[in-house]
Order: sequence, then structure tokens, then C-alpha cells
Amino acid sequence: MRIHRAYAAAPQAVPEGVTGGQVVADVTSTDVVVFLVGMRVNRWRKLRSWGPLFTTMPRLIAELQAGDVGLLSAQIFWSGRTFLVVQYWRSAEELGAYARNPTMGHAAAWRAFNTATAPTGNVGIFHETYVVPREWIESVYGNMAPFGLAKAVGAVARSGRSGTNQAHRRLNTTEPEYVTTD
Repeated sequence: MRIHRAYAAAPQAVPEGVTGGQVVADVTSTDVVVFLVGMRVNRWRKLRSWGPLFTTMPRLIAELQAGDVGLLSAQIFWSGRTFLVVQYWRSAEELGAYARNPTMGHAAAWRAFNTATAPTGNVGIFHETYVVPREWIESVYGNMAPFGLAKAVGAVARSGRSGTNQAHRRLNTTEPEYVTTD
């Protein structure tokens, strides 16, 4: 295993819960589904429009995490008026099945939003779905707690032969290495 010189002392120096050194996501399936879903508050004063949507998302994530429906991981982010959930799924088919399952919370929430909130324009919603072939994934985490794809699928030590460390060659970019200021 190769340990980059910038990270050589890190395994002994990082705080609890942080993996010192460099790791990559341990992608073992053929594809990874990245699903971005969120909302934008268009009118802050219309709490009755965006409040229910804001409180529904954590409940839906809890529902997903309680069962085995295909969700690997979910993380919530906030920036200004926009709230975003980054989700990793085993397959697009499982994501679609969950979204339309009438016995789970999403279908009812979707219907309620379309009926009561969508016509007001007080809240915007969005989602983006990316099915990424394993060979086009590059991930590097340095001195990080479990995060992103590595949190979803696990992590392994970075090595020169790692499949999730070689996409830079296919993408014609530079390998993410230590850069000196000399």
C-alpha cells in the first residue's frame, strides 16, 4: 500500500471517528446511483407552504434507513434558500420502486405537495438521478470521517491499483497528488 507523504503521520494524529491517511470508496457493484433531491424556499414568509416539506424529508430518510429498500446512504445539506439531500442507491429500479410505493411515505408526500403546494409557487423542488458505472468513479478521501460514497459503500486504503482511484486517467485529468509550493 502506498501512503502519500503528506498523509504519512496522519493515522496517528487524527481525532476519533476520522480515518487518517487516504482511502477510496469500495465500489463493488457495477453501477452506483447518485440521487440529489431537494427544495428551494421561494417565499420564506409562507411557512405553511414549505414547512411540511421541510419536516417530511427527515421522516422519509428515517423510513428508508429502517427498511432494506435500496438506499445505501443519505446526507442533508443547506445553502441559503436551498435544502439538498444527497442519496446513494443500489439501483435506479429500487429508487423508482420506493418513490411510487403507495405503502411508504414518499408517494403520499408527493401527492400532497402536488395538490396543495406546487400551485402556489412558494416552494421549488428538484431531483437529479445519475447512474454512474463503476469504472467512471474516482474518489479520494484524506483524513475524513465517513462521507459521501465512501460512507455509502465503505472505504479501502488508497493504492495505485484501486479501481476508484484511476478514473483520472480515463478523464484525462491529473492524479490528485501532493503539490509542493517550491
